[in-house]
Amino acid sequence: MTAVLSTSLPDLRLRELQAADAAAYHALVQQNAGHLTRLGDYRDEVAAGVDDITAQFSVPADVPVRFGVELAGRLVGRVDLVPVDPPRYGLGYWLAEEVTGRGLATAAVAALLEHARDLGATDVFAGVTHGNVPSEALLGRLGFAVVADFGNYRRFHRTL
Repeated sequence: MTAVLSTSLPDLRLRELQAADAAAYHALVQQNAGHLTRLGDYRDEVAAGVDDITAQFSVPADVPVRFGVELAGRLVGRVDLVPVDPPRYGLGYWLAEEVTGRGLATAAVAALLEHARDLGATDVFAGVTHGNVPSEALLGRLGFAVVADFGNYRRFHRTL
């Protein structure tokens, strides 16, 4: 069964990504290639073909950690928990450029953090490329703090 997470916004939900979502996800990535590579490190994601994404989405996770962000039923982004060293997780997220600046990413990541807490996560880390001020602001709103600087990106941390 596909996991679905609600958010604080009525038309926004997170739905676990499956192999059947690969073509729609690939199209969304391609539509946003410039947006994703301008400040983020999404070059591999943009270069991936539909078959690559299908294979990636076909590998079942032990727990739901890979979610599409849906606005009124339409895929508009992605949020992930990366089980680096459970109960410590990494965090990844992005939205289509056309829907940024509306609080959607904040609501999506907040819902994902609740899910992480339900999984027993104790710590969540995120990396943000220098210059990505909106992403840094989002993490600040959600209680993350900078813990390291690595030249081209900063690492953020939040204890759950």
